Amino acid sequence: MNGVRFWRGLKKERDDDMSRFFVEDRNIIEDEILIDNEQDIHHIARVLRLKPGALIDVSDSREWEYHGQIISLSPDKIKVKILDKQKFAREPNLRVTLFQGIPKQGKMEGIIQKSVELGAASIVPVFMTRTITSEKGNIEKKVARWQKVAGEAVKQCKRGIIPQIDKAISFEAMLEWLTSEASGYELIVFPYENEEEHTIKQALRALQMIPKQAAVIIGPEGGFSDEEAEALKEIGSKCVSLGKAILRTETAGPTAIAMIMYELEL
Repeated sequence: MNGVRFWRGLKKERDDDMSRFFVEDRNIIEDEILIDNEQDIHHIARVLRLKPGALIDVSDSREWEYHGQIISLSPDKIKVKILDKQKFAREPNLRVTLFQGIPKQGKMEGIIQKSVELGAASIVPVFMTRTITSEKGNIEKKVARWQKVAGEAVKQCKRGIIPQIDKAISFEAMLEWLTSEASGYELIVFPYENEEEHTIKQALRALQMIPKQAAVIIGPEGGFSDEEAEALKEIGSKCVSLGKAILRTETAGPTAIAMIMYELEL
């Protein structure tokens, strides 16, 4: 019985850590918040088994996070009284977008989880020359699933926004976006296994000013083709090494994001 109680205690701690929910502006009315998302209602009432009086955190996914107390629960809505309102405390000032060469089945979810935990603002799946996947015809369903993974990761690390998982694009479309005025990236880096001179540390410490937006481009399992690497250099991307070891695609993205956040995040 002691072991059962111990396990239930661990489960309760884990569930309490997940008590963060996201709403739209229209759901915040004066000093109350209305939660009407069916999945959130189920999670609060059936999974966490919270009752009136329970405390939860709510984010508007844009600027503010709220600490509130549940007033009432019904099958189609939950009312929460606002106790405290603060600007996001766990959102980095630097917005990093990860352009990830689509890996083999199953690896993308882990990449998304770790990248979200480390502060990525958005993730764009990219079809590259060496992409090996049987999911191309089913990619829209995959992206929808990956968006849910991002949402779950945010609740775990209690960030203020849910990073966007964009629709999958081609390498050429990525280049077009990166070179457009609308992209706004002040720093673009791509770790490359053949780079032996320039490290990401050197590239980051050589910056004259702290960027507000950055892009990290990661190749799939086979890495970038020579043509892709040259194309990235031609548009001004910084070709860098992440260290002496060659990292797997599922490790490289989160590692690069962590290094960037360590060096540049205030």
